Amino acid sequence: MAKKAIILLSGGLDSVTVLAMAKRQGYEVYALSFDYGQKHNAELNAARKIAQDYQLIEHKVINLGLGAIGGSALTDAALAVPLTPQEGIPVTYVPARNTVFLSFALGWAEVLDAHDIFIGVNAVDYSGYPDCRPQFIEAFQALANVATRAGVEGHEIKVHAPLIHMSKGEIIQQGLMLQVNYAQTVSCYAASSGGLACGMCDACRLRQQGFAEAEVSDPTRYQSGA
Repeated sequence: MAKKAIILLSGGLDSVTVLAMAKRQGYEVYALSFDYGQKHNAELNAARKIAQDYQLIEHKVINLGLGAIGGSALTDAALAVPLTPQEGIPVTYVPARNTVFLSFALGWAEVLDAHDIFIGVNAVDYSGYPDCRPQFIEAFQALANVATRAGVEGHEIKVHAPLIHMSKGEIIQQGLMLQVNYAQTVSCYAASSGGLACGMCDACRLRQQGFAEAEVSDPTRYQSGA
């Protein structure tokens, strides 16, 4: 019988690559996305389309109010998304986001009797976010196996981060081998309601660099003038 896996599906480039990898490995895939108070829903719309195209067992969209605590340019109306490179941890970092997301995935995994959770974090071409590092994944997995009935009863829950040591170009090459359609994905922090990318934010720059490194054309739809 096929194993079940929970995939954190944002609708961006990395998460759909992880989804394709899990499917190739034979997992029955359940996807989890979050409406966490982000300023646009373009990524969520992409996630819904991707989930339909991959014919997933189930795709849930969880509503969270991370905008209520603010502190990030992705959720706080008082903070603008920077369009030039920033030093240190940028203002687009959403406090505790991956911890919260993985916690929901962990709860659903217990309900489904699934022992595998996949997340598309990356520690090479990333924006300096502390919750995209191997230390974070290792720590959360340790937590998962002492905080759950499954873990206490000896059914280890594994948090998979298969992209964590890959460059953006390597991720794209891997996805293309798995026939991922990157034109469907949205990574931009300031995308239009129709999913058009700004071409200037940190996420757009990393995405552009990735396609250049992979030596393939960039299928991203950009806003006029980007």
